[in-house]
Amino acid sequence: MIEFVLDGRSKVNTYVQLVQQVKQALRVGLLSAGDQLPKVRDVAQSLAINPNTVLKAYRELELEGLAEGRPGVGTFVRRSLAGDTLADQAELREELIGWLRRSRAAGLSDEDVLALVETTMRAQRQAEALQSEPA
Repeated sequence: MIEFVLDGRSKVNTYVQLVQQVKQALRVGLLSAGDQLPKVRDVAQSLAINPNTVLKAYRELELEGLAEGRPGVGTFVRRSLAGDTLADQAELREELIGWLRRSRAAGLSDEDVLALVETTMRAQRQAEALQSEPA
C-alpha cells in the first residue's frame, strides 16, 4: 500500500502532491489495478490535513480514470500506468541506488540531485531533437 509524504516547502498544492504520488506508484508498479488506496480518514490523520483535501485528490484520480470509489468500501485503482518497461525497472532501480549513493558521497543534496537529473534530461531531449531534425 502507498504511504503518502508531503513536502511542506513545495509550492505544489497538497492534493496535487497526493495525485502525483499515486501516479508515480502506478508507473513503477507499486500500485496495480484492484489495489485499494488508503482510507481518506487515515490519510488525513497521518498527514494532519483536511479530509476534503484527500477527497479532492481521489476525485481527480477518478476523473482521470485511474481510480474508482466504492461507497462504504473505499477507493480502488482502476488501471496501471506501468508500461512494457516495468520489467526493466528493477535493474535500473538498482543502478540508480548505486548512483544515488555516489552522489551522496560526493556531497550532493536532494535539491542538487534533482537539479542535475532535470537539467540532464532537458539537455538530452534537446540533443535528441536536434539529431532527429532533417539536415
